[in-house]
Amino acid sequence: MTQIAIIQRPPVLLDRGATLAKAVQWVAEAAAAGATLIVFPETFIAGYPSWIWRLAPGKDGAVMGQLHARLLASAVDIGGGDLAELCEAACAHEVTIVCGMNECDRSHGGGTLYNSVVVIGTDGQLQNRHRKLMPTNPERMVHGLGDASGLRVVDTPAGRVGSLICWENYMPLARYALYAQGVEIYIAPTYDSGDAWIGTMRHIALEGRCWVIGSGTALRASDIPEDFPGRAALFPDAEEWINDGDSVVVDPMGKIVAGPLRREAGVLYAEIDVARVAPARRTLDVTGHYARPDLFELQVRRVAATPVRYVDA
Repeated sequence: MTQIAIIQRPPVLLDRGATLAKAVQWVAEAAAAGATLIVFPETFIAGYPSWIWRLAPGKDGAVMGQLHARLLASAVDIGGGDLAELCEAACAHEVTIVCGMNECDRSHGGGTLYNSVVVIGTDGQLQNRHRKLMPTNPERMVHGLGDASGLRVVDTPAGRVGSLICWENYMPLARYALYAQGVEIYIAPTYDSGDAWIGTMRHIALEGRCWVIGSGTALRASDIPEDFPGRAALFPDAEEWINDGDSVVVDPMGKIVAGPLRREAGVLYAEIDVARVAPARRTLDVTGHYARPDLFELQVRRVAATPVRYVDA
């Protein structure tokens, strides 16, 4: 059995250093509670650009420019060592960390942001970095397109871990790429929430016969910093829930075993047993006896846009 912890707490929006300090604190808290796999939501460092769903590109261009500049400044440059504190925390507590972030590469100019998720091993080394393949709707004004270099499943003490971000989980071929690599713990950091999203998590668990970890974002208007450009107009009601969270854990037969954690900032704990994955695939194995390789074939082009160091699985 493995205890996991999903951190459903807001970051310090647009402040990488303060958000990382919080993350390190919460890793220590979850590890003390017995968790060995700790998951943070989509773009946790240093916050999801929720304003893109409320601003108009032409009319609100000046405000969008200010916010984008701050988002870029707070982004993570992996090669520049911006994740050092989180990597040290993983090593110190001997835990695996999965964390979403706004990522840039300042050695290549740093002008493009990516919506990325990383897996950090118990030795503090980066095991994988995946960039969201297709930004969702207005996210395309913020994030660049990812590639398949990080579309990988990696071995961890908890099991074989793979991750897709938010609406990537609606891409059947991307899901299949993880299934084909024997994913046992399928992690979906997201900004989505609600019953339809929870239904998606259950469907993926049933389809892939794997554990599914939906890591949601809990955010209220009161979490928006005072110096946020256009704050009063964009988020006038301090009590508003901008995002409900809805972190959830689903077993390989589609049953919810923890959550959804709705409209609450906290930590969702659950025990999972990867030994349940193989028996669940006895009746349905979409990359095994249900695959029909005589009829179908998937080709994944793993061309990295930017080199990154990671530990091979």
